[in-house]
Amino acid sequence: MKKPNQKMLISKINLYRSVLILLFLCLIATLLSENFLSVGNLFNVIRQVAVGGLVACGMTFVILTGGIDLSVGSIVGLTGALSAGILRSTDHVALAIAVALLVGILCGFLNGFFVAQCGIPAFIATLGMMTLLRGCVLVYTQGSPIAIKNAVYKIIGKGSLFGIPIPILLVAIFFLMGHYILMQTPFGRAVYAFGGSREAARLAGIRTKATEWAVYTINGFMCAVAGIVLTSRLASAQSTGGEGIEMDAIAAVILGGTSLSGGSGFILPTIVGAIIMGIIDNLLTLLKIDPHATNIVKGAVILLAVLVDKKVSELSAKTEA
Repeated sequence: MKKPNQKMLISKINLYRSVLILLFLCLIATLLSENFLSVGNLFNVIRQVAVGGLVACGMTFVILTGGIDLSVGSIVGLTGALSAGILRSTDHVALAIAVALLVGILCGFLNGFFVAQCGIPAFIATLGMMTLLRGCVLVYTQGSPIAIKNAVYKIIGKGSLFGIPIPILLVAIFFLMGHYILMQTPFGRAVYAFGGSREAARLAGIRTKATEWAVYTINGFMCAVAGIVLTSRLASAQSTGGEGIEMDAIAAVILGGTSLSGGSGFILPTIVGAIIMGIIDNLLTLLKIDPHATNIVKGAVILLAVLVDKKVSELSAKTEA
């Protein structure tokens, strides 16, 4: 397990690296498109980043334990569809939000059960859940959009408070809460210990299964929040809602300096990674590049991020030796 001061140093290096990448990307975007720095476009980027940022917040907990969750996009789609469907049937905002959050928690709980309790590799367990839940979304929506007409619900994704978009306020609140949990609570220390060495954590008296189970449950909750924000912003729930967001979330976490091997990283820099992914999307749109090419760029970014993470981990191992 890495020493605390060494882990702190590595995380700071990763943070500075992420900020430099962000600044460089903003410079390139400004040079390539005169509309990038417009107020309207920046607000658009901020609102788009919110959904991916919320998912990345939960994903950080999972990756800190050395795990992965490929089902996040399907959870976002399912919880968003359910909230829209309940609104269409009852027009009851509180009920729609409560059901979406409970379903998100349940999905995360099931992921944690399969991974922590049943011992199924996280990649396989969450891949299966991704397919299962996407099928549930398609069956529930019948492949058609569910329109949202409730004005109060729309405020969540489109409204502002003191001039700040509500989705960004939610991102700030949840990231600060996540930071506090990871840095100031016994559970947070257990997450880092688990990611550093599962066996060492177990020998230290940490309830490893409960810790692993909990991070997937937290991730499911954050996906539900993201699903609510997404459907509110679009004023509808799509059968394809949330598709591909798992790659954005994983990339954001890695770009934010959290190691894929677990045990190293901080949650706050994850938002920097989310902004980087959002700017890439926005820049390609402004340049009117084929939308399908976005996946090529994102794939390249993910590969580069993983490569850098691997090199940092190797450097850390050499330093320890």
